[in-house]
Amino acid sequence: MKRVFALILVNLAAGAIAFTQAQTVDLKPVWESDTTLTTPECVLVDPAKKVLYVACINGGPKLENKGSFIAKVGLDGKVINLKFTENLNSTKGMGILGDKLYVTEMNQVAEISLATGKVLNRYPIDGAKFLNDIAVDTKKNIVYISDSNDSKIWALNGGKTSLVLSGDPLKGTNGLYVENGQVLIGNGDGSLLSMNPETKKLTTLGKVSGGIDGIVALGNKEYIVTEWAGKIWHVRADGSTELKLDSSKEKINTADIGYYPATKMLFVPTFFHNTVKAYSLK
Repeated sequence: MKRVFALILVNLAAGAIAFTQAQTVDLKPVWESDTTLTTPECVLVDPAKKVLYVACINGGPKLENKGSFIAKVGLDGKVINLKFTENLNSTKGMGILGDKLYVTEMNQVAEISLATGKVLNRYPIDGAKFLNDIAVDTKKNIVYISDSNDSKIWALNGGKTSLVLSGDPLKGTNGLYVENGQVLIGNGDGSLLSMNPETKKLTTLGKVSGGIDGIVALGNKEYIVTEWAGKIWHVRADGSTELKLDSSKEKINTADIGYYPATKMLFVPTFFHNTVKAYSLK
């Protein structure tokens, strides 16, 4: 009897493993914002305030563009404050550390008060060509920054910037995400890399068809990543990938995404489509 019971437990465990491996993620459209969010590149969820910050390039990603802004948007897609912060230079990736919001400009990082929306400081990065995404290690108070045109990862710590990583295999580095002290990097060749910031060792977690723009973690070493051209992928813990949405034929972009785990909502900036779309993850 004990042997039979043991066999049943083994079979149940095997079934549970198979079920876990067979899990999938489905995206269900929930809402789409109005089109006042001109050229939105990044959506950042502020779970403490239960709002979204949307970095709007509002034109081309050039040094001459000083009309970029950050909008504050509700979790329902309604614009709360269209120009929470304005007169920025080609805003893209964002991150929160303490009571401050950090956003990339072309060759510097702006530090913004979350209370007022005012720019408090700007931190130039020597030689930067096209600063793109930001990710924050809140335990170590480090702001990581990617330079897509120079294939480098930088760090801002205590008001000082330093080079973290450059050279092969980095190429067209864009998306960044910090998870459990590791820095996830969206590479231009479609590889999702994980970097140990102490050793600089890189591990490949999965690979999609093109350069990775946005990265969010679902837990259990599973991720959603985007390609700017209009593709959203599910990266599983075993490294396999599944295409969940492709709007590239409609020319609706999928840039740097935000995710709110409490409601399992994914927020997608559509860039030239001038909206943010929300999807529930099932």
